[in-house]
Amino acid sequence: MNTLSPTIHLIDDDAAVRESLALLISTVGLRVTTWAEPQAFLDGFDREGIGAIVLDVRMPGISGLAVLDALVAQGVDQPVIMLTGHGTVEICRRAFKAGAAEFLEKPVNDELLIETLQHAVRQHVRSRKRHQIDRTTRERYAHLSEREREVLGLIVSGLTNKEIGRALDLSPRTVETHRANLFAKLQVESLAQLIRHYAALVEGDDAAP
Repeated sequence: MNTLSPTIHLIDDDAAVRESLALLISTVGLRVTTWAEPQAFLDGFDREGIGAIVLDVRMPGISGLAVLDALVAQGVDQPVIMLTGHGTVEICRRAFKAGAAEFLEKPVNDELLIETLQHAVRQHVRSRKRHQIDRTTRERYAHLSEREREVLGLIVSGLTNKEIGRALDLSPRTVETHRANLFAKLQVESLAQLIRHYAALVEGDDAAP
Protein backbone atom coordinates (compact mmCIF):
# COMPACT_ATOMS: atom_id res chain seq x y z
CA MET A 1 0.00 0.00 0.00
CA ASN A 2 1.62 3.23 -1.15
CA THR A 3 0.56 6.09 1.11
CA LEU A 4 3.50 8.27 0.04
CA SER A 5 2.21 8.93 -3.50
CA PRO A 6 -1.55 9.31 -3.50
CA THR A 7 -3.10 9.38 -6.97
CA ILE A 8 -6.12 11.39 -8.04
CA HIS A 9 -8.09 9.74 -10.84
CA LEU A 10 -9.80 12.41 -12.96
CA ILE A 11 -12.58 11.21 -15.27
CA ASP A 12 -14.06 13.79 -17.65
CA ASP A 13 -14.84 13.59 -21.38
CA ASP A 14 -13.84 17.26 -21.90
CA ALA A 15 -10.11 17.37 -22.76
CA ALA A 16 -9.77 21.04 -21.77
CA VAL A 17 -11.29 20.37 -18.35
CA ARG A 18 -9.06 17.33 -17.81
CA GLU A 19 -5.95 19.29 -18.71
CA SER A 20 -6.72 22.33 -16.56
CA LEU A 21 -7.81 20.37 -13.50
CA ALA A 22 -4.87 17.98 -13.77
CA LEU A 23 -2.47 20.93 -13.87
CA LEU A 24 -4.17 22.50 -10.84
CA ILE A 25 -4.12 19.30 -8.78
CA SER A 26 -0.48 18.60 -9.60
CA THR A 27 0.57 22.00 -8.19
CA VAL A 28 0.05 20.69 -4.63
CA GLY A 29 2.13 17.57 -5.18
CA LEU A 30 -0.66 15.10 -5.90
CA ARG A 31 -0.25 12.70 -8.80
CA VAL A 32 -3.03 12.80 -11.37
CA THR A 33 -4.16 10.15 -13.83
CA THR A 34 -6.71 11.38 -16.36
CA TRP A 35 -9.34 9.29 -18.11
CA ALA A 36 -11.52 10.36 -21.04
CA GLU A 37 -13.60 7.17 -21.08
CA PRO A 38 -15.49 6.00 -17.96
CA GLN A 39 -15.30 2.35 -19.02
CA ALA A 40 -11.55 2.57 -19.54
CA PHE A 41 -11.24 3.94 -16.02
CA LEU A 42 -13.38 1.15 -14.54
CA ASP A 43 -11.33 -1.44 -16.40
CA GLY A 44 -7.91 -0.02 -15.67
CA PHE A 45 -7.52 1.96 -12.46
CA ASP A 46 -5.62 0.64 -9.44
CA ARG A 47 -8.19 -0.24 -6.78
CA GLU A 48 -5.46 -0.90 -4.19
CA GLY A 49 -3.90 2.55 -4.49
CA ILE A 50 -4.33 5.48 -2.12
CA GLY A 51 -6.06 8.59 -3.38
CA ALA A 52 -9.41 9.90 -4.59
CA ILE A 53 -11.60 9.93 -7.69
CA VAL A 54 -12.89 13.08 -9.41
CA LEU A 55 -15.83 12.14 -11.59
CA ASP A 56 -17.89 14.24 -13.99
CA VAL A 57 -21.62 13.60 -13.71
CA ARG A 58 -22.59 13.99 -17.36
CA MET A 59 -20.56 12.00 -19.89
CA PRO A 60 -21.54 10.24 -23.11
CA GLY A 61 -22.11 6.51 -22.75
CA ILE A 62 -21.81 5.83 -19.04
CA SER A 63 -22.93 8.62 -16.73
CA GLY A 64 -20.95 9.64 -13.67
CA LEU A 65 -23.70 8.34 -11.40
CA ALA A 66 -23.59 4.96 -13.15
CA VAL A 67 -19.81 4.87 -12.64
CA LEU A 68 -20.31 5.73 -8.97
CA ASP A 69 -22.83 2.89 -8.62
CA ALA A 70 -20.34 0.48 -10.21
CA LEU A 71 -17.55 1.59 -7.85
CA VAL A 72 -19.76 1.10 -4.80
CA ALA A 73 -20.92 -2.31 -6.04
CA GLN A 74 -17.28 -3.37 -6.45
CA GLY A 75 -16.39 -2.26 -2.94
CA VAL A 76 -13.98 0.45 -4.09
CA ASP A 77 -13.04 2.56 -1.07
CA GLN A 78 -11.42 5.61 -2.68
CA PRO A 79 -13.50 8.73 -1.94
CA VAL A 80 -15.42 10.02 -4.97
CA ILE A 81 -15.88 13.75 -5.67
CA MET A 82 -18.58 14.42 -8.24
CA LEU A 83 -18.37 17.42 -10.60
CA THR A 84 -21.17 18.87 -12.69
CA GLY A 85 -21.89 21.91 -14.80
CA HIS A 86 -25.62 21.26 -14.51
CA GLY A 87 -26.15 20.84 -10.81
CA THR A 88 -29.62 20.19 -9.46
CA VAL A 89 -30.82 19.27 -6.02
CA GLU A 90 -31.98 15.90 -7.35
CA ILE A 91 -28.61 15.02 -8.90
CA CYS A 92 -26.83 16.16 -5.75
CA ARG A 93 -29.14 14.09 -3.58
CA ARG A 94 -28.68 11.02 -5.78
CA ALA A 95 -24.89 11.40 -5.72
CA PHE A 96 -24.70 11.55 -1.93
CA LYS A 97 -27.21 8.73 -1.55
CA ALA A 98 -25.07 6.60 -3.89
CA GLY A 99 -21.97 7.20 -1.78
CA ALA A 100 -20.23 10.30 -3.13
CA ALA A 101 -17.89 12.03 -0.67
CA GLU A 102 -18.52 15.50 -2.12
CA PHE A 103 -20.44 17.21 -4.91
CA LEU A 104 -18.97 20.33 -6.58
CA GLU A 105 -20.34 22.52 -9.36
CA LYS A 106 -18.39 23.70 -12.39
CA PRO A 107 -16.63 26.01 -12.82
CA VAL A 108 -14.95 24.59 -9.73
CA ASN A 109 -13.37 26.94 -7.22
CA ASP A 110 -9.66 26.03 -7.27
CA GLU A 111 -9.08 26.34 -3.53
CA LEU A 112 -12.24 24.42 -2.70
CA LEU A 113 -11.30 21.54 -5.03
CA ILE A 114 -7.76 21.29 -3.62
CA GLU A 115 -9.03 21.46 -0.04
CA THR A 116 -11.66 18.79 -0.79
CA LEU A 117 -9.11 16.47 -2.42
CA GLN A 118 -6.54 16.86 0.36
CA HIS A 119 -9.21 16.08 2.96
CA ALA A 120 -10.40 13.06 0.95
CA VAL A 121 -6.86 11.67 0.65
CA ARG A 122 -6.22 12.11 4.39
CA GLN A 123 -9.48 10.31 5.15
CA HIS A 124 -8.58 7.48 2.78
CA VAL A 125 -5.15 7.02 4.36
CA ARG A 126 -6.72 6.85 7.83
CA SER A 127 -9.39 4.41 6.63
CA ARG A 128 -6.81 2.08 5.03
CA LYS A 129 -4.70 2.14 8.21
CA ARG A 130 -7.72 1.23 10.34
CA HIS A 131 -8.61 -1.64 8.02
CA GLN A 132 -5.01 -2.87 8.04
CA ILE A 133 -4.98 -2.87 11.85
CA ASP A 134 -8.32 -4.70 11.93
CA ARG A 135 -7.06 -7.33 9.47
CA THR A 136 -3.82 -7.84 11.41
CA THR A 137 -5.78 -8.19 14.65
CA ARG A 138 -8.03 -10.87 13.16
CA GLU A 139 -5.05 -12.75 11.73
CA ARG A 140 -3.27 -12.82 15.11
CA TYR A 141 -6.44 -13.92 16.88
CA ALA A 142 -6.91 -16.74 14.35
CA HIS A 143 -3.56 -18.23 15.36
CA LEU A 144 -4.56 -18.75 18.99
CA SER A 145 -5.23 -22.26 20.23
CA GLU A 146 -8.67 -23.14 21.59
CA ARG A 147 -7.30 -23.06 25.16
CA GLU A 148 -5.67 -19.67 24.58
CA ARG A 149 -8.99 -18.30 23.33
CA GLU A 150 -10.70 -19.61 26.47
CA VAL A 151 -8.11 -17.90 28.66
CA LEU A 152 -8.39 -14.70 26.63
CA GLY A 153 -12.18 -14.72 27.02
CA LEU A 154 -11.90 -15.01 30.78
CA ILE A 155 -9.24 -12.28 30.96
CA VAL A 156 -11.52 -9.97 28.96
CA SER A 157 -14.36 -10.88 31.34
CA GLY A 158 -12.26 -9.51 34.21
CA LEU A 159 -11.24 -12.74 35.96
CA THR A 160 -7.95 -12.95 37.85
CA ASN A 161 -5.39 -15.67 37.15
CA LYS A 162 -6.59 -17.63 40.18
CA GLU A 163 -10.22 -17.39 39.06
CA ILE A 164 -9.26 -18.45 35.52
CA GLY A 165 -7.36 -21.41 36.96
CA ARG A 166 -10.40 -22.52 38.93
CA ALA A 167 -12.73 -22.05 35.96
CA LEU A 168 -10.54 -24.11 33.61
CA ASP A 169 -9.07 -26.48 36.20
CA LEU A 170 -5.55 -25.22 35.54
CA SER A 171 -2.69 -24.43 37.88
CA PRO A 172 -1.80 -20.74 38.41
CA ARG A 173 1.55 -21.37 36.71
CA THR A 174 -0.19 -22.79 33.62
CA VAL A 175 -2.56 -19.82 33.47
CA GLU A 176 0.41 -17.46 33.72
CA THR A 177 2.10 -19.30 30.85
CA HIS A 178 -1.03 -19.02 28.70
CA ARG A 179 -1.31 -15.34 29.58
CA ALA A 180 2.33 -14.70 28.57
CA ASN A 181 1.81 -16.60 25.32
CA LEU A 182 -1.30 -14.54 24.58
CA PHE A 183 0.52 -11.25 25.06
CA ALA A 184 3.34 -12.47 22.81
CA LYS A 185 1.14 -13.89 20.02
CA LEU A 186 -1.22 -10.91 20.00
CA GLN A 187 1.68 -8.45 20.32
CA VAL A 188 0.20 -6.39 23.14
CA GLU A 189 2.07 -4.94 26.09
CA SER A 190 -0.73 -4.27 28.56
CA LEU A 191 -4.12 -5.52 29.68
CA ALA A 192 -5.67 -2.31 28.35
CA GLN A 193 -4.29 -2.97 24.86
CA LEU A 194 -5.49 -6.57 25.00
CA ILE A 195 -9.03 -5.53 25.85
CA ARG A 196 -9.14 -2.60 23.43
CA HIS A 197 -8.04 -4.65 20.41
CA TYR A 198 -9.46 -8.10 21.12
CA ALA A 199 -12.57 -7.82 23.32
CA ALA A 200 -14.84 -7.43 20.27
CA LEU A 201 -13.42 -10.57 18.65
CA VAL A 202 -13.93 -12.57 21.85
CA GLU A 203 -17.50 -11.32 22.15
CA GLY A 204 -18.09 -12.17 18.49
CA ASP A 205 -16.93 -15.74 19.13
CA ASP A 206 -19.21 -15.99 22.15
CA ALA A 207 -22.17 -14.80 20.08
CA ALA A 208 -21.54 -17.25 17.24
CA PRO A 209 -23.90 -20.26 17.09
